[in-house]
Amino acid sequence: MANEEECRGALDRISERLAEVESDRLAEHVVERTISCRITDLRVAYLTRIHAGGLDPFERTDDPAGAQVRLTVGSDDLVALARDELNPAKAWATGRLKIEASIFDLLRLRKLL
Repeated sequence: MANEEECRGALDRISERLAEVESDRLAEHVVERTISCRITDLRVAYLTRIHAGGLDPFERTDDPAGAQVRLTVGSDDLVALARDELNPAKAWATGRLKIEASIFDLLRLRKLL
């Protein structure tokens, strides 16, 4: 099981990866949304905001359910996703990554992954 520091690093790597997306492409597919990531086995959650400029820093939250896009994942899977060792579509299809969002948000996110 990955620890909280490793998970925080994984979230930072995901933010950095999103920052590498061309600004025109990002602006085309992103609308401002709040995103939470609940790490089930550590019982912690983080909150951020995505917008045309990328992701704001992840902050710990006690209310992940209030976000417009909600991700739920185990610590090891989060680290594997950040390291490109686990494909997001495969993780979602096998239930290792749960995403609660509108269909339109899901389609936008898929284009960025």
